[in-house]
Amino acid sequence: MFRAFCRLSRVAVTVALVGLMSLGAIFIGAGTSHAEGGFYTVPKQLTGAPGDVLRSEPMTVALSVPTPSGHFPADASRIMYRTTGPTGQPAAATGTVLTPKSPWRGRGSRPLVSFTVGTHGIGPQCKTSRLLGEALHYTPPLDFFVEYELPSIYMLLSQGIAVVVTDYLPDTYLNPRGEGPATIDAARAAQRLPGAQIPADGPVAFWGYSQGGHSAAAAAEQVSAYAPELNVKGAFVGAPPVDMIKQLGTVDGGALVGINGYFLNGLMGSYPATKPVIDDMLNRAGHEMLRRTDGQCVVETELTYGLRKSSELTVSGRSIQSVLASDRRTAKVIDSMTLGRTAPSTPILLLTGGADDIVSPAAVRRLGHRWCAGGTSVQLMDIPLPKIFPGLGLGHIVNMPIGELGQGFSWLNDRFNGRTAPSNCR
Repeated sequence: MFRAFCRLSRVAVTVALVGLMSLGAIFIGAGTSHAEGGFYTVPKQLTGAPGDVLRSEPMTVALSVPTPSGHFPADASRIMYRTTGPTGQPAAATGTVLTPKSPWRGRGSRPLVSFTVGTHGIGPQCKTSRLLGEALHYTPPLDFFVEYELPSIYMLLSQGIAVVVTDYLPDTYLNPRGEGPATIDAARAAQRLPGAQIPADGPVAFWGYSQGGHSAAAAAEQVSAYAPELNVKGAFVGAPPVDMIKQLGTVDGGALVGINGYFLNGLMGSYPATKPVIDDMLNRAGHEMLRRTDGQCVVETELTYGLRKSSELTVSGRSIQSVLASDRRTAKVIDSMTLGRTAPSTPILLLTGGADDIVSPAAVRRLGHRWCAGGTSVQLMDIPLPKIFPGLGLGHIVNMPIGELGQGFSWLNDRFNGRTAPSNCR
């Protein structure tokens, strides 16, 4: 009886968390869902250069209003584009290009934001290019998700800024070697998409929070070497996980412990040499967690695994973090994913806050110091809030709208309008 009560309490708390995560999007309403057919099937032969559009189709985003010239607030296309996988192999990613109906009233030509979303999950139903047309997804009993990034995307569109949103590559959850190229090549693809009316040499910025912040950081670190032709003006980097070994320890026992499944599935998919370590590490419940999370969005993952200890999923009874760190086959690969070893060549607005219990504020501050030492212009926005029910992620969630509305949107517009980027590097 006691265990059942604890389990019910865990679900109730997680539902409350999900409600807070989704609050901004629930009132958006649902748009028209389009049948994808074989759109997401990757061609057997990937030709062309990184950023080339492999296929595209028109779509309608949620809460769009038909107009004589298309849809308001934006005309949208679902795209598949060529990019580079985490081991350097040619790969295909999907995403969404949105051209706003609102005019750009700032300096120069219409700018473009390559927008990277926070954790959605790794099931195919969690792709943003699907959710942008639906706003809300539900398959009984627990597969529920609201596209909580819609308000941020619509805010950018309302300012006349074009947006491209990557779905990320499979098997690259919190892996900068996959997320960075996918983010950069999404911008290239948007500029190359026929009919999108996005200037081919126009200004570009990266924008993301949480997993999205990690991806925006990876793109900012890699873009000067990977895509030097892009006219990048800056990056809004919100609460990026910096060191994945430590990150897995931070979420252990909290609402997001299930992201271990996302990360481990990605490791095995991209780096097969890690598979024996992971197979030997996990007990029966751990292998079941891998199988189930591989098809889940984050809400179902929270409801299924939230507030558990990862040590319950291993043969040894040690945490997943501890086992991965102690084996050289996994430790070396994961260490190579750490952010901060390359200083971005573009200005950064870096967001953290004392209330964040999902992504360590201290780690984000250290990342800012490393970038500053490398010569990057960094404006650190550190939100002074107390902890809010630690372990549930509420502080992490609250920081996002405060950061975006507090400095994010105005900082971005200043970069596109050619103003000198502020810096509080010391």
